[in-house]
Amino acid sequence: MSPRTVRVTEEPMDEEKKQRNTTKKQVPLRLSPSLYAELMQWAETDFRSLNGQIEYLLTECVKKRRGDGEGKQGASR
Repeated sequence: MSPRTVRVTEEPMDEEKKQRNTTKKQVPLRLSPSLYAELMQWAETDFRSLNGQIEYLLTECVKKRRGDGEGKQGASR
């Protein structure tokens, strides 16, 4: 008996859908020099890049907001 080769092919994914699934959104952000310095120092302390630190902090804030405000209509602004 000879070995058989089985080919598995993926269904082609359009480029836009593929890009949406694999890339993060880019957001321009303006910071005061003092806030930038504070965040940079904090990021270095936590061994993160500045971008990683900002993403971490925003993620934690969203988690907290979801946990605190779950089921409530609208958040106080």
